[in-house]
Amino acid sequence: MTRPPRVENPRGPSRTLGRLLSSASGLFGVIVIAVILVTALVSLFWTPFDPRATDVTARWLPPGWPHLLGTDLTGRDLLSLIMAGSRTTVLVAAGAGLVATLIGLALGALGALTARWVRETVAVLVDILIAFPVLIIAMLISTVRGGSLWVVVWAVGIGFGVNVARVTRPELRRVQQSDFVLAGRAAGLGPAENLVQHLLPNIAPVFIVQLSWAMATAVLAEAGLSYLGFGASVVDPSWGVLLADLQRYIQIHPLSVIWPGLAITITVLAFNLLGDALRDATDPTLRAGRRPADRARAGRPPLPEVTA
Repeated sequence: MTRPPRVENPRGPSRTLGRLLSSASGLFGVIVIAVILVTALVSLFWTPFDPRATDVTARWLPPGWPHLLGTDLTGRDLLSLIMAGSRTTVLVAAGAGLVATLIGLALGALGALTARWVRETVAVLVDILIAFPVLIIAMLISTVRGGSLWVVVWAVGIGFGVNVARVTRPELRRVQQSDFVLAGRAAGLGPAENLVQHLLPNIAPVFIVQLSWAMATAVLAEAGLSYLGFGASVVDPSWGVLLADLQRYIQIHPLSVIWPGLAITITVLAFNLLGDALRDATDPTLRAGRRPADRARAGRPPLPEVTA
């Protein structure tokens, strides 16, 4: 008896990672975010100088040794402040991403996989909530509860969780009608098993892009709200607070403002590029469109597609 050809799983983690790192945008996003994570971790134990220590004899020093990025009005080392501020960035991005994931998947599943009246109720709720801007909600909550990083995390997480639900709900409905999902249901798979094995992997590309936007927006929101005085307190290390402090002296010392602004810009860009690259690396439709042509150029017949 002839054995059928072996079909490798195109969703394997090693294959996804290889595709991710083979793209310039994916490699850039991975490197930048890895550097930020390592910097945040290292800053818990070590920074070149104490970020809160002031030295009036070292005010507005230009970049050089030992202050590689210079100092501010009170003589604080800018490199140490940016390293310490990366902790706030990681906390806000991860927290907002987690909240957006939980809310988005919960509302998306309720709006796609439940009874009709529940789906319609969730659709109306999502349409109402999505009309409120995230930053306005955060500013209102901050006015009542006081400026806090947790206000930013919850405001951005809830706001983008609704956006995630709006996008994933129709995707779940579409995938639910696929032949492989119907076959799994006929084979005895329960709703939870179908959700984990078939539905979530097939909406992963769309979900990843939305999640990357949520994390990038969280970084921008924290910087903007802290700049306006609604986010991190002045004693917390934050790129937004540092930018607000330095921009008042931009005409006298313009170089000092570049560093926190550059850190925010590169971080937001990295999250967006990484999200796009992850979408391309995990999208079975894009892979399905490339694989037969690739195998034809190699002189081999295309392997059968793996749908789920």
